[in-house]
Amino acid sequence: MPTHERPLSPHLQVYKLHRKIAPALSISHRITGMLMFCLGTLFVILWLGAAAYGPESFATAQALFASPLGYLVLFGWTVVLFYHMTNGIRHLVWDTGCQVSIAGVRRTGLTMLAAVVALTALVWIVGLAVAL
Repeated sequence: MPTHERPLSPHLQVYKLHRKIAPALSISHRITGMLMFCLGTLFVILWLGAAAYGPESFATAQALFASPLGYLVLFGWTVVLFYHMTNGIRHLVWDTGCQVSIAGVRRTGLTMLAAVVALTALVWIVGLAVAL
């Protein structure tokens, strides 16, 4: 049976992450998807399970989420959520054939990162203003 030389898929050792923004954002998109699924699902299950178990359990879960560590985790989850969402929108734009040049990929990457910072800040400023 003849063997054909086929190109191999690139792996992390091929990418020069310190020079290019696109590979770093691509890898980060996958990581944030897994973080949202694994940790986000775990926290929702904890919160709903505590609500179903009774008022004392729910108060304990609420106290956990209102602690400094809880705020840190919720802030991180907010960043991950907006990162994954805006990068997904970026990929949808690419699917239309727009911004697929090297300059466009860099421009949309930087725009996406700015949007993550702005959306996260907006949500936390409004959320804390409403809570206080």
